[in-house]
Amino acid sequence: MKDAKGFVHKFGDNIDTDVIIPARYLNSSDPAELAKHCMEDIDTEFVNKVNEGDIIVANKNFGCGSSREHAPIAIKASGVSCVIAETFARIFYRNSINIGLPIIECPEAAKEIKEGDEVAINFDTGMISDLTTGKEYKGQAFPPFMQKIIDSEGLVNYINNK
Repeated sequence: MKDAKGFVHKFGDNIDTDVIIPARYLNSSDPAELAKHCMEDIDTEFVNKVNEGDIIVANKNFGCGSSREHAPIAIKASGVSCVIAETFARIFYRNSINIGLPIIECPEAAKEIKEGDEVAINFDTGMISDLTTGKEYKGQAFPPFMQKIIDSEGLVNYINNK
């Protein structure tokens, strides 16, 4: 599984799927179209600031709310390479893995990493390095089967490749 490296976009607690991708855009399932509206209700400039490889860092309960798969699809399609949070809503966690978006729970990193920091993540070990501050954090490494799903760009591709 390839590692991630990018700049941080920081969010707080209880970022729900309605904020990640507002319901008014759910008439499309096109990832590129969803990406244009990712996070717009909480940060209108997010789509203009996010670059390929960037990382979202959030606090508790990221991805709560409705179980729409559109939310992790919008994040991934916007160029985000990983989401780090203190905790994730369970259905968002599963949907993220199913569509191939790496996510890592790491309370210490979620609390300390700041907006704009450059962060590198080793998915094999779960190590998160804040290249701006020099601090390192131990997140949860993905089990091998989850790495295979993410490497395949999602569960459907993983099953089709078997």
